[in-house]
Amino acid sequence: MVHTGLSILVEDALGYGSVPAVPRGARVGLVCHGASVDQHLRYTFDLLAAAGYDLRFILAPEHGLFGDVPYMQRVEHSRLSHLGVPVVSLYGDSIDQLRPPPGLLEGIDCLVCDIQDVGSRYYTYIATMAILMEVCSGTGIRFVVLDRPNPIGLDLVEGNIIPPTMRSFVGYMQLPARHALTPGEAALHYRNVTGLDLDLQVVACRGLSRTMTWHDMDLPWIPPSPNIPTPETALVYTGMCLLEGTNLSEGRGTASPFFLAGAPFITDPWGLVAELNRAMLPGVAFRPVRFTPAFDKWASKSCGGVHVVVTDEYEFKSLLTGMVLISTIARMYAGQFSIRTHAYEFVSDTPALDLLIGDRTTGKALVMGVDAMDLYNDLQDRNHSWWDLVQDVLLYR
Repeated sequence: MVHTGLSILVEDALGYGSVPAVPRGARVGLVCHGASVDQHLRYTFDLLAAAGYDLRFILAPEHGLFGDVPYMQRVEHSRLSHLGVPVVSLYGDSIDQLRPPPGLLEGIDCLVCDIQDVGSRYYTYIATMAILMEVCSGTGIRFVVLDRPNPIGLDLVEGNIIPPTMRSFVGYMQLPARHALTPGEAALHYRNVTGLDLDLQVVACRGLSRTMTWHDMDLPWIPPSPNIPTPETALVYTGMCLLEGTNLSEGRGTASPFFLAGAPFITDPWGLVAELNRAMLPGVAFRPVRFTPAFDKWASKSCGGVHVVVTDEYEFKSLLTGMVLISTIARMYAGQFSIRTHAYEFVSDTPALDLLIGDRTTGKALVMGVDAMDLYNDLQDRNHSWWDLVQDVLLYR
């Protein structure tokens, strides 16, 4: 069984292990969400309070403290009544509200970060972590990451290392789309490349190796956001999230978010599946379907499309699958397919598809008919140095 950083910290605080990264009785701020639980489903904030920490406030990232707020919707300030602790939103109506209010961190000794990531650069929790690291830099506040596993594994990388010119909330750290790091490793890497003046402590997982996926870990899965209900959803998310940058439904508003792709203008799902099968993508099969989203894109409209079925999680390449899917639909339905042009995660002057891919030309080439496999291979060529860049921060082998 894998033991998360949370479990290790609580053991140490109660005297069962080494000197804890957060001294008992310390004045603590916490950033966490609904998936921040131990193997017995106990919340991080309850465990820290019970272990003798002086919990001053909780910071809630996108989706809110309990992961119930839809993406790109404002999270309100609240209060955790049973502990009497304020919950301060880190996701409002502007990019400025991604940082805590001025003065909030005064009077704490440590800021503890316990987040369940899904292994994709554009899943915004690690961007929130990086921003909080910046806020703590030079203040003397210790920043503690309670590490958690990457549910899609730690050995496969997809996508280019995003350049600084493409920085946004979905590309805040210079990572590939599928980065193969844990939150703790990502934090160590970010401190290294930015030179932050930060007392960073990572409480590593016990029993975790780079070849594991979620089903090897014997841990409960709690949805970290409304549309990642299963660890299998995390596996397809890297590629299928690209659909957010188009007018295709990615299955939000159905029981299978990110496994479905479609739109009302797709009139021949069987023909689409036949075209996709010609690409002979590894570890995946496609099923023709019709579905009707209850909300989000094409709400209450019957959509033709495909169901993505992962047949081999070790061979499956999520980013490649998403790129081929977009390219194929853009070619078959050229007059009706389009990319998203309105604001996306506080950015209005760059198409969402470009922000997600992390490149200003690949998205346009993809929808203009350039071979998706060639474009994918070009992105892969631009991550060849990744393991050299992160070698000194890898905590697991």
